[in-house]
Order: sequence, then C-alpha cells, then structure tokens
Amino acid sequence: MNKVKIAVVEDELIIADNICSSLESLGYQVFEPAITFTEGKNLVDKERPDIVILDINLSGRKDGIDLAHYIKENYDIPFIFLTAHADKATIERAKKVNPPAYLVKPFREEELYTSIEVAIFNHEQNKANQPQGSRKQFIYIKQKNQFLKLRFEDILFLKVEHVYLDIYTVQGEKHMLRESLNDFETKLNEDFIRIHRSCIVNVNHIDLIESQAIKIASYELPLARKYRTSLMEKIER
Repeated sequence: MNKVKIAVVEDELIIADNICSSLESLGYQVFEPAITFTEGKNLVDKERPDIVILDINLSGRKDGIDLAHYIKENYDIPFIFLTAHADKATIERAKKVNPPAYLVKPFREEELYTSIEVAIFNHEQNKANQPQGSRKQFIYIKQKNQFLKLRFEDILFLKVEHVYLDIYTVQGEKHMLRESLNDFETKLNEDFIRIHRSCIVNVNHIDLIESQAIKIASYELPLARKYRTSLMEKIER
C-alpha cells in the first residue's frame, strides 16, 4: 500500500516549500513543487499524483484555473485551490471547474489536512456512486490520521472480525477499518465476490475451491453454500 501522492503548484517558493514540509509531516508523499502552468502540467503528466494543491494565481499567460481545466479533462484527480485574494471574475472562472475545496492563504496545517481529507473522501464517494461495472483500480482507506492508497490487485480478501473489517494483502499486511462489509463492498470493483456473510475475496487470488472452503495464499476461508453458484459462474466467465 502506498502513501497518498500530492503535487503542489504554487509560484511563491517560500509558501510552496512550507506547504510541502507540512504535507511531509502529515505523512504524505510530496513531489518537488511546480511554479507555472507548464511545470504543473508536466508534473501531473509524469507523476500522476493522487491530488493536486493548486494556486489560482500563477504567473504567466495561463493560471491555476487553466491547469484545473486540463486536469479535469485528462485525469480523474481531485484538486484543491489556493488563493490569497481574487477578483470577482477570477472567482467566477474558478467556480466553473467545481473544485472540491478552497484554501485561503494564510492557512494552518490543520486546515490543509482537513481540506485534503474532505477532497479525497468526496472524490471516492463520487466513484462509489458510479454505475456498477465501471472499472476501478484502487481505493483510499483511512489509517489513523491519513489516507492510504490500496490497489485492488493487492487485496487478497476482506473479513469481518467482531466490529472491525480486516483487509488482507499480498504483502502480508492486515489493515483494520471500523466499517461494515456491506458498505465497503459497494466501493470494490468486479474482481471481488462474497463467499460468506463475513467474507469477500479477490477472485484473481483464489488457489483452490473445495465444497465448503476456498484457499488463498496460506489462508483457508469458509465458502457458504448460498454463494458457491455465483462464485463458480464468475470464475468460469
């Protein structure tokens, strides 16, 4: 599982460095900041960050709003606008790209973290509400005070243990969430299927199917009779 990757596009270098330092202290992965539209575009194209912190007022012919349009047209990446002051016309232009959040300079580290958390959460909720069958590759899960990126291909299975939902990965990790299995199931893609009321598996990692159990890596998981038919239909497609 990877840290959330953040790109910062800010033409005031002192502010950009302060933002990057704050983001690193919060546990995020941060790239070297960009200071122009072109540098920001190249950074997004090359690194494919998970979220962009974007100053509205960049120096040069094209500003942060132009870059926001480029991001929306080419990538499924949320962004947060930074602004110290802007005229009415600029604000009206900014509103047209529907930014998930704004930050007004100067801001505190707590405000920066909250804006990122809300932007990522809302972005993932919008994905979860997409029609069934849309192909997603990853999800963000909240661990302590940060969001971490978990690729679906790295998930072996999910299992309910008491009041927690445990996610087991190919790397041998187990991540605990305080969330119901039913709610989390709606966020997964078509690689996953329920095999028991307390368990969902990634079909790409199934090693063996028996009459009442399946084996994934070193784990043996219960296979309920009511889910066996749908499992067999899925793997035979």
